Amino acid sequence: MKFDLMKGPSTWTDTADTARAAAAAGLSGLLFTETSTTPWMSLAVAATAAPELELCTGIAVAFPRSPMVTAGTAWELADNTGGRFRLGLGTQVRAHVERRYGVEFDRPGPRLRDYLLAVRACFAAFAGGELHHEGEFYRLTLLPHGWRPRPHEHTDIKIDISAVGPWMCRMAGEVADGVHVHPLHSVEYLHNRLLPDVAAGAAKAGRSPDEVDLIVPVFVVAGDTPEEREPLLRRARQQIAFYGSTRNYAFQFDDLGFPGTSARLNQLLKAGDLDGMRDTITDEMVEKFAVVGRWDEVADLLRARYDGIAARLVSYLAEESIAADPKAMGRWGEIAKALAQMY
Repeated sequence: MKFDLMKGPSTWTDTADTARAAAAAGLSGLLFTETSTTPWMSLAVAATAAPELELCTGIAVAFPRSPMVTAGTAWELADNTGGRFRLGLGTQVRAHVERRYGVEFDRPGPRLRDYLLAVRACFAAFAGGELHHEGEFYRLTLLPHGWRPRPHEHTDIKIDISAVGPWMCRMAGEVADGVHVHPLHSVEYLHNRLLPDVAAGAAKAGRSPDEVDLIVPVFVVAGDTPEEREPLLRRARQQIAFYGSTRNYAFQFDDLGFPGTSARLNQLLKAGDLDGMRDTITDEMVEKFAVVGRWDEVADLLRARYDGIAARLVSYLAEESIAADPKAMGRWGEIAKALAQMY
């Protein structure tokens, strides 16, 4: 089980400093989000600053980019990282895709499936084959020699997708190399919903579900005293509330015996009551959606929860704790090394 740090938008200088510090501390890698900035330049900076780290997008928004453009960028990253790059793709939500990016969102699940297969077809063509992908949404059939990326040996580029609901989880099991699990998850959700759906998709494709890696962001709240944990605990409640206000995620609360929570959060969000949203998240909910403990017990808590499930864990809140106290990077590194030694 590998343990990564989630990296949000920042300057190239900060990204390089974070990458070097993470590598020195013993973390496995960095996961780059796509929100107010794209991940690509930061990935290149991190790879240059700390070549030993494993890097991935978690996630890159698929539809605004041609599959050929995404495949070409991923191909370069795989080459220049020595194969230490994974491509994570996701749909984003309709409002952002249509109104911010200005592209189509119709039937996002099937569209993402076709997109993934188109990217994989590009990889095969870059490796020396013919480019031929004629799917429902994407048609790629031209790759003249002068436009073919230079060959390299790191051709097995993993493609992971974000998935929450049953259709997307089954699709991931059928065609993806991994699943970016939503940060708002419980162990019950993983065992009762996600894993069975991934297994069903894998069975359809005639492969083992063990071939599908789970990359799992976790709200880890670490600190040796309640006072030390309080800032991250507050942020965890805020983020759980924000994600939980999305009605499509209502089942996450309902399944755990907290019915109506998502609707209440949505009402508070519309009213602009962010404090009320945070205060709606009870200790019992935090226990389900976060891992809270002393620095020296967090690795054991993570292992107890995710052993045999996750290939990679990603600390969702670590960057914030490090910004408040740079020495915390070493503590996160200790967790990463402890998890690595357990296997």
